[in-house]
Amino acid sequence: MKITIKIWIMVIVLALAILAINPSGYFMKGVQVKDIAVNSTADIAGITKGEILKSVDGQEIKILDDFYNAISDLDFLTGNETRKIDIITNKGDYTFLTTRDLGITVSDVPTTALKAGLDLQGGARALVKPERKLTTMEMQDLLETIRYRLNVYGITDVTIREAGDLSGNKYVLIEMAGATTSELSELIGKQGKFEAKIGNETVFIGGEKDVTFVCRNDASCASIRECDPIEGGYYCKFEFTVHLSDAAASRFANVTLNIPENVTEQGGRYLSETIDFYLDENLVDSLLIASDLKGKETTKISISGPGYGASQAEAYQDSELNMKKLQTVLITGSLPFKLEIVKLDSISPLLGREFTKNIFIAALAAALAVGLIIFLRYKKAMIVVPVIITVLSEIIIVLGIAALIKWNLDLASIAGIIAAIGTGVDDQILMVDESRGSREYSMKERIKRAFKIILGAYITSAVALLPLWWAGAGLLRGFAFTTLIGITIGVFITRPAFGDMIKQIIKD
Repeated sequence: MKITIKIWIMVIVLALAILAINPSGYFMKGVQVKDIAVNSTADIAGITKGEILKSVDGQEIKILDDFYNAISDLDFLTGNETRKIDIITNKGDYTFLTTRDLGITVSDVPTTALKAGLDLQGGARALVKPERKLTTMEMQDLLETIRYRLNVYGITDVTIREAGDLSGNKYVLIEMAGATTSELSELIGKQGKFEAKIGNETVFIGGEKDVTFVCRNDASCASIRECDPIEGGYYCKFEFTVHLSDAAASRFANVTLNIPENVTEQGGRYLSETIDFYLDENLVDSLLIASDLKGKETTKISISGPGYGASQAEAYQDSELNMKKLQTVLITGSLPFKLEIVKLDSISPLLGREFTKNIFIAALAAALAVGLIIFLRYKKAMIVVPVIITVLSEIIIVLGIAALIKWNLDLASIAGIIAAIGTGVDDQILMVDESRGSREYSMKERIKRAFKIILGAYITSAVALLPLWWAGAGLLRGFAFTTLIGITIGVFITRPAFGDMIKQIIKD
């Protein structure tokens, strides 16, 4: 078969798509640094997000279990205790002292550059609506604040974007891979207003205006201080240090100036009022104020709070989560607007894997069925070959474009790819029929006639897909995008190449 310019164009685009997908990850061993806590021991040592861990303390790392087994002894470190750790990555060797919290979150090495959407990897999705209609600037501020809050909390695999429906309503769509609905609801379902009060007077609130520094990931100023058994389980208490602005310190001095002192039974001297910490108007904790702080502009203060659980381990974990949430609110401040959760979904990764497997089985079965039908119709096995080649090429090119622009492939996107394949097969059958049609037209003219019909159907389909970009608050965007990309690739790249292949087969 003579390779024409149109066929060469399809081959080149196909090769570029394979490079964009980058399937080399299938052969790479190790685990990837998915996230790294700021100011953690690993961060200070120079390890960066995206590096591939090859070895920890001489133990080869092939899978996630290897990594967790290699660092399991860190759980037994207490307080400020440290130990030496040696880590080898694809970018270098690191040796440093670490505490119990290494500060690294790892994941399997991505096998390709394709990004799996929430439907395929599991997690939580929330569709939220602001309390009132926002201006463009206000919506951007809200998106940035939510994004900052989730980043501070330590969630990196998150998608946040504005969405709307055909009625003109504006929403925020938030997708968090690997998260639970309760975790997502806690972070965005509440405004996150933090207040420190003495009596009825507010001393400081969360956010950079009043709070200049919040200790995180440093056992010397942020840790679980105690864990004790209580009726029905265990109680743990966290404590971390914050630094206040001069204005907040001045308010503290003014409020405490006229508060009388009390002497406890143990002889300690404290003010008669406590400093109370409120999160979304719920009391988190109350602390005594030492008498020597009366009327003083103190810029350093300790925040504490509880954690509960049926076992000590559960209480410890609950305390850590509560501390992390409180630290996040203190750093980011409250959300600028109250949000109403319109829809909250939890998606199992098992469902996505099963669906994906079934989809590819169905696609393979459909390709074989199409090939069989074409063979029975035209009684020529050679006609089946370009149909299969064209279908596979379209799938790979669509996936290559998705990898190149980092588009998240979800179930709707996969459905769109299948819809594009179906449209492509229809067009190919039309081209074969036209090429074998009346002899009053030349082969070139017959293919042109087929292309006029195909182009008209393409324009109609493209116009019909555009409303889906906004329909359902953008949840059908993946279907619209992949279908449109698929049929566009077909019309301008693979169909012309298919036409040249058919011309030569029919002639022969």
